[in-house]
Amino acid sequence: MNSTLNQVPRASTATPQGVLLPLALAQFICSYAASNMNVAISNIATDLGTTVSGVQTTIAVFTLTMAALMIPGSKLTDILGRTYLFRRGLLVYGVGALIAAAAPGLGILILGYSLLEGIGTALLIPPVYILATVFSPDLTSRARAFGAISAAGGIGAAAGPLVGGIITTAISWRAAFVVGIVIIQSRKIVDPGVQGPKPRLDIVGTILSAAGLFFVVVGILQASTYGWFRASQDFVIGNTVVIPQGGISPVWLFVLIGLILLAWFFWHIRSMERAGKEPLLSTRLFKNRTSNLGLVTQNIQWLVLLGLSFVVSVYLQTVRGYNAIETGLILTPATIGILLSSMAAGRLARRRSQATLIRAGFVVTVGGVFLLLLLVRETSNVFTFVPGLFLVGVGVGVMLTSSVNVVQSSFPEEDQGEISGLSRSVSNLGSSLGVAIAGTVIVSSLVTGNLGYALALVVLAAFAVIGLVAAILLPAGPVPQAPDQPDLQLPE
Repeated sequence: MNSTLNQVPRASTATPQGVLLPLALAQFICSYAASNMNVAISNIATDLGTTVSGVQTTIAVFTLTMAALMIPGSKLTDILGRTYLFRRGLLVYGVGALIAAAAPGLGILILGYSLLEGIGTALLIPPVYILATVFSPDLTSRARAFGAISAAGGIGAAAGPLVGGIITTAISWRAAFVVGIVIIQSRKIVDPGVQGPKPRLDIVGTILSAAGLFFVVVGILQASTYGWFRASQDFVIGNTVVIPQGGISPVWLFVLIGLILLAWFFWHIRSMERAGKEPLLSTRLFKNRTSNLGLVTQNIQWLVLLGLSFVVSVYLQTVRGYNAIETGLILTPATIGILLSSMAAGRLARRRSQATLIRAGFVVTVGGVFLLLLLVRETSNVFTFVPGLFLVGVGVGVMLTSSVNVVQSSFPEEDQGEISGLSRSVSNLGSSLGVAIAGTVIVSSLVTGNLGYALALVVLAAFAVIGLVAAILLPAGPVPQAPDQPDLQLPE
């Protein structure tokens, strides 16, 4: 991303507010798409003749596709243009939604929802944050824009179960895929485009990073079939038994391959930099301690939010026997919590540092998860879900904007494109890991009923505690910059 991001759009009558609406709507819909299927798990499994694990895989691969392609999508904004990529992303997303709505089986659903909608989202979301930067001339207005977009994402993820439940019950789970309002709103965006020389896309880096993340997440998903430690059945590729029953779980084979590919990716981008070429991602983005900690908090926020949504939805439908709309209504306190805390985010940021808000958010979130553990039983009243879900919503809502501000404000204008892509990739990876890890615990054949639900929540609480530790390590003052970068202050 070159320094022309500092320019004010020429000959444009677009206002920051007019631009912000379609950007926030785009983030809302993409986040909504990641969670609305949770309440239709039973309906989808029945209609398509699959299992809860099959639907879990579909959801996890959707967020994984976004995570794997978000960084290349960010790079393509400089190559093809921001509004061009934004609209093309919407087009791909729309085609995927139509295919998913008409899917006769799980394979076509994965093609339309997991792959095409995931690819479309990876194309349109990086321009959202870059355009917000372009149309926000100062840190205060940028923080406000990031806050609105991040809040829209959090509300979309939290509201997905309720909206999806209503649509599934009133019409069909298939109707939940068809959304088109953003396409109309996107026509209001006027952008002068990126000036100067265009970068080249690092194809090798794209393949290595995407393949590495794929093997890690898909490996974790194997735990529901083969177990976490010892293979509960033969792991067969073709007609060859690769791992016999009783051997080490194939989970670790997949994860090992993924980690090797990711290590190869980092070696590749470092080699390209040493050769004077432009890699997919600059290694300097990982040398900022504050940003690294902020990325950890972002990842875990989405891991907990999407993981909890999946776990509670599965529990309500498979153990308690609730339908889609009932499940959505029970999850509504989390939506309300995110909405209220997001509305107060700007006022809170003027009184407390971003690091303080992130710490407080994790404390409240951990408290909410423990309330869900303490109060909810197989025969307990539905109102026992309310306090815990509400606190989780409040905690996550408080953190969403603050973490984005910490990460984005750690770098100057010329790095905003790359850090935006990395930030979105890390967030979506968190969503995918949440569904994969916590979801695998609750759908495991080794645990049933309240035990599977409880163990999944314990796992999510443990991750939230890790997020809290990362937040405690965040500095509460100015964002540390490299020596040649201007001093940027976190919004207070």
